[in-house]
Amino acid sequence: MGKKVVFKRYVQNQPMLLPPSLDELIPEKHPVRVVNEIVERIDLSELEQSYKGGGTSSYHPRMLLKVLIYGYLRNIYSSRKLEQSVLENVHFMWLSGGAKPDHNTLNDFRGKRLKDHLQKIFSQVVVLLAEEGVLSIKEITVDGTKLEANANRYTFVWGKAIKTSRERIEKQLNELWKYVEEVYQEEEQTPTKPQFKEINPASVNQAIEKINEALKTKEVEAKVKQKLNYAKKNWGKKLSEYEEKEKILAGRNSYSKTDEEATFMRMKDDHMMNGQLKPGYNLQASTSGHYLVNYSLGQTTADTSLLKDHLEKHEERYGEMPENLTADAGYGSEENYEYLAEKEITAFVKYNYFEKERTSKKHQENPFLADNLYYNEERDTYYCPIGQPMKNIGVKKRKTANGYQQTSKLYQAQNCQNCPMRSGCHKAKGNRIIQVNHSLKKYRQQAKELLESEIGVVKRRERWKVEAVFGNIKHNKGFKRVNLRGLEKVEIEVGLIALAHNLNHFGLERGH
Repeated sequence: MGKKVVFKRYVQNQPMLLPPSLDELIPEKHPVRVVNEIVERIDLSELEQSYKGGGTSSYHPRMLLKVLIYGYLRNIYSSRKLEQSVLENVHFMWLSGGAKPDHNTLNDFRGKRLKDHLQKIFSQVVVLLAEEGVLSIKEITVDGTKLEANANRYTFVWGKAIKTSRERIEKQLNELWKYVEEVYQEEEQTPTKPQFKEINPASVNQAIEKINEALKTKEVEAKVKQKLNYAKKNWGKKLSEYEEKEKILAGRNSYSKTDEEATFMRMKDDHMMNGQLKPGYNLQASTSGHYLVNYSLGQTTADTSLLKDHLEKHEERYGEMPENLTADAGYGSEENYEYLAEKEITAFVKYNYFEKERTSKKHQENPFLADNLYYNEERDTYYCPIGQPMKNIGVKKRKTANGYQQTSKLYQAQNCQNCPMRSGCHKAKGNRIIQVNHSLKKYRQQAKELLESEIGVVKRRERWKVEAVFGNIKHNKGFKRVNLRGLEKVEIEVGLIALAHNLNHFGLERGH
């Protein structure tokens, strides 16, 4: 005979003499307690003062903040799911003290109330964690990652398309005026050509009127008449539409019609770096160890142009700049090196070809590379591999997207025609010309010395930690695509996910 099966006692609706409190149902070392403890320790007086008196009572902002942060810690980003959690989940019920804010209350608090306060709340938490000794705001690593916007990827506006359309209208106007000149070619007087150098609604409409006036008494081809009627009816409207779109673009190359502040960027969709263009934001993050100490959002693809604004936000948050900064080659521009030097920040920032210079024998031993040519500073002259002088023949200036002025010198060899090494040296016609930015070269040399120093090697090894932070946020927390629209609201979401990440990691370090 088999042994008798014994089930544990199961009685529903059993009355309790002393019902347990919610606090008893939560383990002592649980992440929800970390969120509660830290939010209780920060100053929310400014946020509280933003509420106006009168009318019905409001839910306390401290309670709503706890619910939101813990929601983001638990990968719950929807206001409706947060509302459901407050009704059903014992951790949320404990945080809210039994209050039941609905999804509209939670959404309004997140999108409107926190708008002017979340950055200060985030900074307070970072300072508190720094006082605990788990992070530093003076030693940071900076990197960027793309976040997909909550926008339709198929409703887009491209800056290049607008430029092409303007050029097409200008070309067609010239063709119409050419037709006018052909009509008048046998007559002594040809009408004065209208000015439409600036392709805007007013100038184009005036030009069309003048063309119409010039052809009023002439026999005009049906095709030309049709084009003129179309131009009169549509071109002015189209150009007004282009002007509105260019205001929204504000110098960017694209935007999505469903989130006009999102820019189309190439997203890395898998480990093979395969991806496609999607509307998104460029998240710039500063980390210390595995903690986030600063975040900012950019609307351009390149990280290079975003560093200055990102560091100014650091100074605004903490009242001082960091002392040491580590970053990859995406930030190694002349403008950034100069800015970091001005702010007295020790920059462990790579530049293009840094790794090649160190590891590639082919690069190191190539005698034809401009960087490998001998330079006589006193004479301001380079010498090619056969010893021919390459003298300074002038300068070349260009402005970056940020308006920063770069200056390079041009050096030209005297006679390359019969040089036995020409085929390996250069393929251009005439004598070889090299372009050298001496300022950038100096900054790169300084960066190289720092990066190859004992501390520089340590910094380079630790740079992966910022990737680990991005990996946690995007893969463990599933936060690859934002839920809100518009730069301000997306920045709030990023602040909440940053807070959740920091408190979760702090809890893990304390054994929660």
